[in-house]
Amino acid sequence: MSQFDFSPLFRAGVGFDRLARLAENALQQASEQSTAYPPYNIEKYGDDAYAITLAVAGFAEADIDIEITGEMLTVRGSRKPAEPTAAADSPESTVADNTGAPARPSRQILHRGIAERDFVRRFQLADHMRVTGAALENGLLTITLLREVPEAAKPRHIAITRPGTTPALSHAA
Repeated sequence: MSQFDFSPLFRAGVGFDRLARLAENALQQASEQSTAYPPYNIEKYGDDAYAITLAVAGFAEADIDIEITGEMLTVRGSRKPAEPTAAADSPESTVADNTGAPARPSRQILHRGIAERDFVRRFQLADHMRVTGAALENGLLTITLLREVPEAAKPRHIAITRPGTTPALSHAA
């Protein structure tokens, strides 16, 4: 993939460096995530509530790490090595576990259609987004987010006054 130089944006505008870094991160992530694994949905519930749902079949809670650094949400999945599979010519072989349970036949994969590889997914979060929770149910990891805009960042209305007059200040009694 070709590299783009965003340095002219840094020189031409004041305060737009965040936008240029966002574009650089998006291009970098696009090249890193050329695979669509694991698939995911981004859902919106109301004005300020969101959810990211990733299909992580076969991953346990202990195999998944969710991390936020600045405004970057990173989800990593790392599976433990699978137990050895039996050779194709010995279907009678068994695997004993160390729990005292009777030995069971070892598995032999005839068709591998379920991906069992490690993954890293990154999501750039908007300003004032907060992760409120994560749940793993039926092979779906759902991360819930909420936008909480502080009062100082909300729009304010400024009264217009005539020149030479001082706006009246209201004092609480």
